Amino acid sequence: MTHPPTITAEPLTAEAFAPYGEVLEASGEPDKLINEGKCGRFHDRARMDFGGGAAGISVFQAQLRETPHRLDMLERHPLGSQAFIPMSQSRFLVVVADDADGQPANIRAFIARAGQGVNLHRNVWHGVLCPLDGTGIYGVIDRIGPESNLEEHWLAEPMTVEV
Repeated sequence: MTHPPTITAEPLTAEAFAPYGEVLEASGEPDKLINEGKCGRFHDRARMDFGGGAAGISVFQAQLRETPHRLDMLERHPLGSQAFIPMSQSRFLVVVADDADGQPANIRAFIARAGQGVNLHRNVWHGVLCPLDGTGIYGVIDRIGPESNLEEHWLAEPMTVEV
């Protein structure tokens, strides 16, 4: 009996995630102080791309996922970027992949710690929303428009993601 291929999730860092998008977090020194010096502003941290559509803000409520995570499908959004900003203090799994002639390749997995979000660039293959510490609530900023902005790719052989 053969076991599905396994990948191990790594900590989410801006450098490692750069080919896929931006890590959204308040780390280091803020770009400026506002509100009488009581609030640090980390300014313009993501390349938002809505390809002719409008920006929309939605709220997603995602159920806890079991680990190890069974990865059998990746999706992408060809018409715009998609940002996930946690509204609950929990970790979540971020699975991304390169594109190889319209199919995901070189799949990687990251663990976003509490306080981190991500902005996925347009056309980046990614896994489903995967909270690791209970039900996750996320503010999602993405393209709203009449055209379909979703492509799914089902893997011929599911993978296991170790967290």
